[in-house]
Amino acid sequence: MLSLRLARGAHPLVLLRRVLVALAAAGVGFLLLCSLGYAVAHPGQPEESVVRLLWCAVPFAAAVQFALAVARTDPATRPRDGLDALGLGPVRLSLLAAGTTAVSCALGSGAALLVYLELRGDLGGTPVSGSARRLLDGGHALPWAGTLTLLGLLPVVGAGVCALVLRPREPRRRGAHADGPTVPPRPAPDRPSYAGLPWGVAVIATGLALEAYVGHAPAPEPGRLLALPGRDGAASPGLLGGWLLASLGLVLAGPGLTHWCGVAVAAGRPGPVRLLAGRMLQETATRIGRPLGVLCAVASGTLAAAEVYGAGWEPSGPRPFGPLTGLGAAVVMTCVTATAITAALDARQLRSGTTAALLRLGLPASLLRGAAAVRTTVLLAVLAPLTWVIAELTALPLLR
Repeated sequence: MLSLRLARGAHPLVLLRRVLVALAAAGVGFLLLCSLGYAVAHPGQPEESVVRLLWCAVPFAAAVQFALAVARTDPATRPRDGLDALGLGPVRLSLLAAGTTAVSCALGSGAALLVYLELRGDLGGTPVSGSARRLLDGGHALPWAGTLTLLGLLPVVGAGVCALVLRPREPRRRGAHADGPTVPPRPAPDRPSYAGLPWGVAVIATGLALEAYVGHAPAPEPGRLLALPGRDGAASPGLLGGWLLASLGLVLAGPGLTHWCGVAVAAGRPGPVRLLAGRMLQETATRIGRPLGVLCAVASGTLAAAEVYGAGWEPSGPRPFGPLTGLGAAVVMTCVTATAITAALDARQLRSGTTAALLRLGLPASLLRGAAAVRTTVLLAVLAPLTWVIAELTALPLLR
């Protein structure tokens, strides 16, 4: 009930984020239902049914990440003065964020079920009823236990991740013996944002090397469900592991790349615009670098997949990318892009006090807009070519 009351009085932008979470959950729920429908309609093909279910893991993870980003930036769940007296301390607020996430995901999953049943023709009453009956394996009744289990995964996992990540963390207290004086706790030093850059570079190099070692087969067959090139012409675990390692390396290197972009912008004798842009990039490297790394990893994988599968795509032959694959790719790209934008808006909100102080000192607003433009341009100039290079290096061993 409290989550609903907070939703009624929330800012329109906050409501829009929650609606986007519900839409992402609807897309993931629809894909899960499609996998279940295929398994029910083809009981003699369990391997392909499992593969279809596994392909839903990437949109599922992207939706959970986006739901966590929205819950983290929700102003209604941030600690404020006076809430402890009402029984809404940090623990209760983290549980409130988890409950709000569960409600949004449950609404999206329920909408996905209605749309899926309507397109299969199980409900009727609208012009689109049964329009995708063949594609969605209509005519086979869905087991309600399996349906509710699959649709309940995202609300449960999303709420659990929010409660786990947003829970309050108590600093460790160090002291002397019981009969000695107590030593005041020392704040633990923050981990530098660029600490993961060497690890990211090493993981990317390992992934590319693994792909170069296992990817000596021709382009994949477009008609295969999981048509990954490999030594035996089938799905190669080594190739898939190389792709995952390269993507993980980009995620790890994101904060470090953002930090050093700020260092490069503020190098030498910078003017006010470059100085502000560089300092802000360094301060927010950890907050916005990780979502940007995920976005670059997804974009790199998409470019590599399009190039590899396009090499074996005959205009008159079968299509390697069907409508459900397009839906999954759209859910992933939308979620990671929205997560990066949410992180950028959250970083801007955290800088609001500093920005207001600068404006009170007489700093023109045009200078702040110029610093924002410089930050955006530098990040695009560094991350876009890097994403393209990683995609080309990923696809190169597969096109020999």
